[in-house]
Amino acid sequence: MFQKLLVNFTWWVNRTDDQGNNLFSGGFLGLDNIGVFDRSVALPTGGYIEQADGTAWMAFYAATMLEIAIELSRYDAAYADMASKFFEHFVAIVDAMNAFGGTGLWDEQDGFYYDHLHANGKMLPLRTRSMVGLIPLFAVAVLGDDVVDQLPGFKKRMQWFLDHRSDLGRHIAYMDRAGPNTAGRRLLAVPSRRRLESVLCYLLDEREFLSPHGVRSLSRVHLEHPYVFETQGGEHRIAYVPGESDSPMFGGNSNWRGPVWFPVNFLLIQALRRYHHFYGDEFTVECPTGSGRRCTLDQVAEELATRLVGLFLPGESGIRPAHGAEARYAEDAHWRDLVLFYEHFHGDDGRGLGASHQTGWTALVTSCIDYLGERR
Repeated sequence: MFQKLLVNFTWWVNRTDDQGNNLFSGGFLGLDNIGVFDRSVALPTGGYIEQADGTAWMAFYAATMLEIAIELSRYDAAYADMASKFFEHFVAIVDAMNAFGGTGLWDEQDGFYYDHLHANGKMLPLRTRSMVGLIPLFAVAVLGDDVVDQLPGFKKRMQWFLDHRSDLGRHIAYMDRAGPNTAGRRLLAVPSRRRLESVLCYLLDEREFLSPHGVRSLSRVHLEHPYVFETQGGEHRIAYVPGESDSPMFGGNSNWRGPVWFPVNFLLIQALRRYHHFYGDEFTVECPTGSGRRCTLDQVAEELATRLVGLFLPGESGIRPAHGAEARYAEDAHWRDLVLFYEHFHGDDGRGLGASHQTGWTALVTSCIDYLGERR
């Protein structure tokens, strides 16, 4: 599998990094209408977009390939060279995302990652608070010294990289945990600790991303404050739409402007657990934002999993939120235990939307149930 992924990774690098600066513009990436413009056609402004999500996906890809290569190198030493390749890819992408041109795709004013539009010699951040700015959290890996020490070739090249490329090495955190049974750990991640805290403040705000049933694909702040971009060809607008799409993009079958999607929620939970593995219980955030309740990142992951699982649990009326107001799922004995795996879910009330047989990703709820069982 690694070999086929290697070919695919190389294609993406060569195809979507037009400027050769490790900032990517890879089409709509399956998030359909999440952007201001239709990403699959030429921009009405001309120019190009450097995508926060496209770039973060590539960092996530590199980190995953690094971990696979490290695992394979236990059985075939040749893979240690591939581990070094993806380590350097990852750090270069993270550096571009955080520092290229000064701040990369990070916006210091808002404390969030945005797509950047380059047109007519100007650069403009597209200030929509969407899943685009949360995907950078996915790209995180923790390397233990106990693992790295078993790969002397990889360790030597990594150390050379850190010693001779201090400009890039700043993106790698290192923590030496005291104690006879703990090993030093290296954190590879897109956001620094400060930037992670800033993004989580938005993510865990119930007025923004955090719904009763998971993390929305677009912040609810855009309900009253839509993002509007004007061009000579007209107005381009993004507003919070928690249910069925009102956008004509892709035939109107595009639903990334408010609903809750399982794949990205699941990846957020996995990422938060990794951050906790590195930072430990000392790192806490407000959950929900403004509540005064401080939680570790592992507890935040548990909270998100609990909200996702809640989509399928009967309430006092016996109705599961995923089934909306359809009474037969609560009242009819022949329907009561039929659970549908909807494609995505209403950003406010949790009602199931889209295809009702999406077991390819909504069945990830079973993993969330398993995780909660372990936690409790």
